[in-house]
Amino acid sequence: MDRMTDRAPSPATVSPLAPLLSPEGQALLAELRDHDPAGELALATRLRRDHPAELVSAALAQARLRQRAVAKFGAADAYRMYFTPNGVEQATRGSVAAYRAARFRTLAAPGDGDDAPRITDLCCGIGGDAIELARAGFAVSAVDLDPVTCEMARTNVTTLAPGGPPVTVTRADVLEYDLASAGTLFVDPARRGGRGRIFDPEAYSPPLSWAVEAVRRVGAGAIKIAPGIPHELVPDDFEAEWISDGGDVKEAVLWYAGDRAPTAPSVPPVTPGTRRATLLSPRTTPTSPTTLAGHGLPDPPVRAVGRFLYEPDGAVIRAHLVAEVAEELDGGLIDETIAYVTADELRPTPYATAYEITDELPFNLKKLKALLRAREVGVLTVKKRGSAVEPEELRRRLKLKGPHATTVFLTRVSGAPTMLLGHPVSTSPPSR
Repeated sequence: MDRMTDRAPSPATVSPLAPLLSPEGQALLAELRDHDPAGELALATRLRRDHPAELVSAALAQARLRQRAVAKFGAADAYRMYFTPNGVEQATRGSVAAYRAARFRTLAAPGDGDDAPRITDLCCGIGGDAIELARAGFAVSAVDLDPVTCEMARTNVTTLAPGGPPVTVTRADVLEYDLASAGTLFVDPARRGGRGRIFDPEAYSPPLSWAVEAVRRVGAGAIKIAPGIPHELVPDDFEAEWISDGGDVKEAVLWYAGDRAPTAPSVPPVTPGTRRATLLSPRTTPTSPTTLAGHGLPDPPVRAVGRFLYEPDGAVIRAHLVAEVAEELDGGLIDETIAYVTADELRPTPYATAYEITDELPFNLKKLKALLRAREVGVLTVKKRGSAVEPEELRRRLKLKGPHATTVFLTRVSGAPTMLLGHPVSTSPPSR
């Protein structure tokens, strides 16, 4: 997601998608939808007999990007969108963008008369967030630096969010862009550079400090940040939210409500100074997420391993809310530095995966190998926290065979390297 300068693109970049948007280009993209990249050379040779070589190359490149994008956007959207390699890499997952758009409704300033509420999307990239914001009923002003991604953003929003509130895509430097008409502000700074990921928030483009002050000036908004941001860098007047989808942590967001009262009661309101973990899954919707807010609890006590071990969701761990989960489970930690919660009873929780522990052994690979062979374990799930052992290397050394499966936790218990064996158990309520 790059910043932009407010100047017209050169003629060479006015419409980079024109060949693909032509009837011939559309037919090629439809033909390549489910193509196998492994056979691309022969396929390209065949297609070039009937189509210009440049068009074939562009269509093949776009088809590959669409296949990659399915994991983020779903097939229904991904195969109608246009991407750059960086656009696929940096775009927000569709389910996360939809949830975030629904939460923006809690901050929405009213439009003029019957107009839709306005939101400005800085560093919009290929338009993934703008699409969901438009679908949520916002009039969107999207801004980015790269002329190609701007063209893609326009096309993507027009294709996937037609007939709704107006969406404009402007090429302008976000540091100079006029925010006077912004009702709410969303900033998604670039967090990658020529050498890969950028870990210093002040090296983001634009820097985090600039984004924080811009959101404050507008009066309400949010900033997308890397999940690994140190908690001490979160401003006191912002809420920090870590979001996971399907168990994988996808992003963190800093929310600012200013003086605005919540306007969408079905979605959690923004609470300054709060840490929040939000878990998305196929069972949740954008307006009914599973979310846990911190209460400033002290660290849980360390205790002996009980019958059950709970592995908190990554968003819970990133948000430093393991204590809240331990309190809910009437449990404790197995080690003061390890985010595993143990308890004697099985209790339902959406915030952690439960395992029933069958064995607790000092770390010893020979003993582990002998035990697994005796139990005819052929499928071993390896989880580690506080251990240097690599799962793949462990499986290679164990050379397991057999019809049974188990899970081993390589971790520490009260400071001592330990192996815990067990199996996952459901904490979901029984279906009727």
